[in-house]
This record gives sequence, structure tokens and C-alpha cells, in this order.
Amino acid sequence: MFKGIKQIFSARNKDVRNKILFTLLILFIYKIGTSIRVPGTEDITSDLGFLELLNVMSGGSLRNFSIFALGVTPYISASIIVQLLQMDIIPYFSNLAKEGHSGRVKLNKITRYLGIAFAFLQGLVMSFSFLGEGATSLEYLTTTLILTAGTCFLLWLGDQITRKGVGNGVSIIIMAGILISTPSMMVDAFGSFVVGETTQEIALGVTKFILFILVYIAIIVGVVFIEKSERRLPVQYSNKTLTAYGAKQSYIPFKLNSAGVMPVIFASSLISIPSLIAAFIKNDSFSLFVNSYINYNTVTGFILYILLIILFTYLYTFMASGLRPKELSENLNKQGGYIPGIRPGNETKKYIVKVLSRTTFLGALFLIVIAGLPILVSNFSSLPTTVTVGGTGLLIVVGVALETYNQIESTMKARKYERNYRR
Repeated sequence: MFKGIKQIFSARNKDVRNKILFTLLILFIYKIGTSIRVPGTEDITSDLGFLELLNVMSGGSLRNFSIFALGVTPYISASIIVQLLQMDIIPYFSNLAKEGHSGRVKLNKITRYLGIAFAFLQGLVMSFSFLGEGATSLEYLTTTLILTAGTCFLLWLGDQITRKGVGNGVSIIIMAGILISTPSMMVDAFGSFVVGETTQEIALGVTKFILFILVYIAIIVGVVFIEKSERRLPVQYSNKTLTAYGAKQSYIPFKLNSAGVMPVIFASSLISIPSLIAAFIKNDSFSLFVNSYINYNTVTGFILYILLIILFTYLYTFMASGLRPKELSENLNKQGGYIPGIRPGNETKKYIVKVLSRTTFLGALFLIVIAGLPILVSNFSSLPTTVTVGGTGLLIVVGVALETYNQIESTMKARKYERNYRR
């Protein structure tokens, strides 16, 4: 890894270095935007509850109520809906998905327009929720338009990173927002551990903080290990010679966590809808019911949260991630491939379903641990709500960092092969 970093800053890879520097410039602009507050508003001092994840993903912009308070979550919601509509739900979307590049361009345009519409609706709800009843209609509309424009500007910044930077523009923006809030989280953790006036109390607090850092690093290592783990299904392709020496052997990789962070985002979004409705309608009885039974800080809400993560992990893996057993079985048969010891056709499909179900179950357990750790820590410890151990944010950061590093490494390898070929 360190060798790869050294190669990035070598004179031969000047263009790669320029892309990284351009990306850092865009992220600096993003950081400035997170501190520009919406005119006429104040910081949110109350407990954000289910909106804490949105606050983390937007780099603390929601608590500051900055122009980037919505972040890119409206675009994420829109992309999720468009992906679901491509699964033979609406023929128009499924046909666009099969048209190749032109279809993807149209789907991206639809996703952006839908994301802007979601940003406007979400900004309107936030305006009514946080400005209070004393604001005028013009103030509600102005705040909504500013929040919507902030999301549009973030999408433009993400496009610049994708075209001129290291790629994965929207994902890089989300990762940057999470990393921005990390230093303040560590300061809050240090302040909660190191309390007291005597030397012994201070030493004990410092020891606890060091243990906290070690646990945090161990969780990061565990996330990296799970993200890179895969179940390799051996596949053999027969040549025309049909001899043992003429056969080509390969494998189909099934990631242990094929669904990524999407099931947690799905579950968080779905379980937050009642709380969002309660904040909008301001009904005391409905708010009491939501806070007592649906909020995932309660026992029933936490169980519901876990069940939703398991459900969406299976749904996303088998329907939206591209790992469809029937299509994999048919493609193997068309290419003359087969799994050793398994008959082609229906038996191959059943075997793939069996393997994928087992790996998906392990992936769901991993997501439950990562998503449930912050909730359990906040309920059974004295740490402030801003301090998270594990959580969706950490999973997003590790996933995006690994994907970005792999892309940069692949680009550098391609350049190296090209230089060797010219020689």
C-alpha cells in the first residue's frame, strides 16, 4: 500500500496526482459550505434522534443548519427508487437498463430530477420542523429553496470529482462529510473519558480513551476484512478439445457483504418516516407512540430495525446487486461453463441460491453488528450521542476508500503496462 502511495506522487504519474489535488480542492470548497449557515436560522441544539445519521453524512451541516444541511441524501433516495423500478416493476425503466450507455444516461438524468424533487420536499419538511410556527410563508419557501440549491451544488461538485478527479464523486462527498465530523467526535470522546481533577482520575481517563481508540481501530480492521472477504465458486469452461488440459478453470466471486451499506440506509430511512411525520404534524399522542415503540433507541424499535436490515439485505442482494441466480445459471450455460459436481440448469440455479443465501446471512449479521453498536453504546454508556462506535458512517468510509484506492491502483497498473508495451 505504501509503495502504491509513493508511486502516485512520482513524476511519471503527474496526471493521477493532479486528479487527487483537484479532488482535495473540491472537498475544501465543500468544507467551507458546511460552515455557511442558512440566513435567519440558528444551530440545532436539541437531540436530532433519527436525523443523527443525516447529520453525520452531511459533515455536521444539519446541526449547523448550513446550506448543505440536506447533503446528497435526496439523490441517494432517488437512486434507490430508480434501481428498484428497474427490476421489472415498470417496463420503461427495465428497458432503459438494457439499452447500454444511452439508457444509463437517461436513467441518470431521471435520478437527478427526482433527487432535486426529493430535496425540495425534504427541505420543506425541515423548514416547518426547525423554523417553528412563528416563521412566515416566505421564510419557509426561502429556506427550502436554499437547502435545495445546496443539494444541487453538491451534486455538481460530485460531477466535477467524477470527471476531473479520482471518480465516485457523490460517494467521495459522503465520505468527506463523515470524516469532517470525526475530529469533533474524538474531542467529545476525550472530554467524556478524561474527567476529574486528581492525577489518578486523569490517568484512568486517558487509559480509557486509549482503549476506545484501540477498539475503534479494531472495528475498522474488521470492516476492511469483511468488505474484502468473498466466497469463490469454482467454475470450469470447456474448450472444443474437451480434454483435461484444454479446459479453463475460473470462479464466480460472491462478496460476503454483497449488499454493501444499502440495507442499513433502507432500514434507517423506513424507520425514520414515522418520526419525520410526527415532527411535521406535531401531534402529541402520535409522537409519544413513535418515541415509545418505533424509535430504534427503544427495545421494539431496535428489534424492528434489525429485522428490516435482514429483510433489505436479502432483497438487495437477490434483486438489485446483479447477483441473480437464474441469470448467472443461464449465462454459465451459454458460455459453456459449469460448476464441478453440479448439473447445468435448474440444479446450478439452486446451488447458487444456496451459497448466496448463506453468504447473505453472514453479511446481514455483519451489518447488524455495525449498525447496532452505536445504538447499544449510546444506551448503555455515558458517552454523548455524537460519539459513535462503528456505525453506518464507518462502513461507508471504508467501502468508498477501498473502492477509490482500487481504482487509482488499477489506473496506475494500466499506465505501467502501457509504458512496458511501448518499450
